[in-house]
Amino acid sequence: MNMEWGMPKHLLWLWIVPLVAGIFYLSSARKKMEMRRFGDLALVERLVASFDSSKRLAKRILIIAALFLMILALAQPHFRTKEVLVERKGIDVILAIDVSKSMLAKDIPPTRLEKAKLELSSLVDRLKQDRIGVVAFAGEAFIQCPLTLDKGAVKLFLSTLSPNIIPVPGTAIGTAIKVGIKAFSEKEKEFKALILLTDGEDHESDPRSAAREAAKAGVRIFTIGIGTSDGSTIPGDTGEGYKKDRSGRVVLSKLDESLLREIAQGTGGVYYRSTRGEIEIDKLVGEIRKMAQKGLKSERSVQYEESFQYFLVAALILLFVEIILSERKTR
Repeated sequence: MNMEWGMPKHLLWLWIVPLVAGIFYLSSARKKMEMRRFGDLALVERLVASFDSSKRLAKRILIIAALFLMILALAQPHFRTKEVLVERKGIDVILAIDVSKSMLAKDIPPTRLEKAKLELSSLVDRLKQDRIGVVAFAGEAFIQCPLTLDKGAVKLFLSTLSPNIIPVPGTAIGTAIKVGIKAFSEKEKEFKALILLTDGEDHESDPRSAAREAAKAGVRIFTIGIGTSDGSTIPGDTGEGYKKDRSGRVVLSKLDESLLREIAQGTGGVYYRSTRGEIEIDKLVGEIRKMAQKGLKSERSVQYEESFQYFLVAALILLFVEIILSERKTR
């Protein structure tokens, strides 16, 4: 069995061990100097004849050894035991959510963005066997949460989404798709779904070309349109009034369903329109489960035996011995 480290970066804390040893050495040297200043060294040593310097040294060695073992435990040592075959039961899902200013429109109460976050939170609760990641986009896009099985972490990242996290204005759907493709594993050529929530307004990032790239990479894109065809006003940059164009006219943000439908169909996905009852989430989960059923297969997985507890127990025993060990000589 080979020992490996779950958190090898914590081994960097081993520099504390020689530091503590150095402090103990300097402390002993300082005490000897103070004894010399007090008077004749031989006379002082006779006055403290009950003190056993070897026991003090032993106590300090116990402290240093315990500290060493605790740092090793912090690095999560474990032994590779065996390789087993496990059945794959889920797929990888990237949630790409539009956080541009237009998502603050209130034609979908309370706002388009808050509605999107509620839908995605409900979706995350349903995808229990799938790895999930989050991509946020406006005029630019970035991976806010890499693929993980930790649903709590995904929902936490979703709750923090706001237009303020991306300073570049706009709605770069094409860029979001390309960033979403990179978030998947390149080794896996299937079982990948990109769920895109946006109002569909994009005039610069060439989302159709990005969708073709996604299809080549084996990524199916499911789009959810947030908004209405009649459109709605957008809050001004200062939070007061409404956003206006260069001519001074109030800007209306409208849902572009044709673009979102084209993106989804080009990758074998489906377009859904956001509804009050979130019926689209049920349908979307059904599609993802079909993908997962097709993706059921056996994969090799390495099993490990965690061993940090042995190091920790040994450290506690050494500390206990240090506490009960007296520095006085045994008569």
